Amino acid sequence: METSPEEILHVIEMAGESHVGTSKETPLRSDAFDISDDEKIDRIEEKFRDILEILGMDLNDDSLSGTPRRVAKMYVKEVFQGLNPANKPEAKLFDNKYQYGEMLVEKGITLQSYCEHHFVPILGKCHVAYISNGQVVGLSKINRIVKHFAKRPQVQERLTEQIAEELKAVLNTEDVAVYIDAEHLCVSTRGVEDCGSSTVTTHYGGSFQKKSKRKEFLKYISA
Repeated sequence: METSPEEILHVIEMAGESHVGTSKETPLRSDAFDISDDEKIDRIEEKFRDILEILGMDLNDDSLSGTPRRVAKMYVKEVFQGLNPANKPEAKLFDNKYQYGEMLVEKGITLQSYCEHHFVPILGKCHVAYISNGQVVGLSKINRIVKHFAKRPQVQERLTEQIAEELKAVLNTEDVAVYIDAEHLCVSTRGVEDCGSSTVTTHYGGSFQKKSKRKEFLKYISA
C-alpha cells in the first residue's frame, strides 16, 4: 500500500521529536560551498525577511529593520561557521618530550550548538581526554575542535562522535574519551518545556573501553 504524504510527514516529525540522527557525517549537499559566504548572507537575508513578514512583523520598525541581515550574518559567519571545512582548525602536534604517559583531561569546555530539528540552541559542557602515543597537541586546539563541530546544526550523538573521530585522527590514537552534558532548548523552551533536564552522550575509544580508565576519567571530570 502506498504511503500518503501525511504519513511521511508524521514520520519525519516523530524522528525530529525523538532526536534521531542520520549518520556520523553532517548531511550536506555536494554543492554546499559553490556560492560564497556573501551570497549566502544575501539570500538568507531575503528569505528571513519573508519569514518575518509572514509572521506579521513590521520591518519598517527601527528595531526590526536590520534583523534579517543580522540573522543571515549570524548563521553564516558565527553559529554555523563549522559547516565550512575551510574553517576547520589546524592542529599542530608536538613530541611528548616530557614522556607523560597518563591521560590528559580537558574538562568544562564550553559547548554552544544548534539542534538541527528546531534550530534552537544546545548549551552545555564537553569534557575530553586522551593518552599520548608519543605526540601531544596544544590545549587550545582541543577547544577549537569542539567548537568547530558544534558550530553547525547538530544532533548531540553525532556531535560526540565527530569530536571523538577528529581527535583520534589528529592525535593518531584510539585512546580518546569524549563526554558531553548539554541542555537542549528545543526541550526547555518548546514542546514539553522541561527546564530541569540535560542530555549526556559519551564516546570511549581504545584504553577508555576498560572500566578502570572510564572510572578514572569520570572521577576527574566530576571533581
